[in-house]
Amino acid sequence: MQMNITGKNIEITSAIRSYIESKFKKLEKWQVDITGCQASFSEQPNKQKKFEATVTIPKGQLVASAIHEDLYAAINEVEQKLERQLNKLRHKPDARRTEKPEIVEVEE
Repeated sequence: MQMNITGKNIEITSAIRSYIESKFKKLEKWQVDITGCQASFSEQPNKQKKFEATVTIPKGQLVASAIHEDLYAAINEVEQKLERQLNKLRHKPDARRTEKPEIVEVEE
């Protein structure tokens, strides 16, 4: 899995990089072929941290973003959003609605 991590107005430390990588490794448990990850975070003027992530899969892309005062909380929130999207993608074929039962007329 190719992973790019960029920071705007924030220095990328090894602790932040390893934390983001560990969170994206958890996404592999959904058994969806993840071909690449693009993560970027920035500090906004009001001291809030914005974290955005784009995960590339064969069917398209999954995108999630979060704004929080704590960068680690924003990373956790984005990881949960991506997990929900992967869960939906993984189980969508199983969630087909049942067909309407045929009405059988009884003649007397």
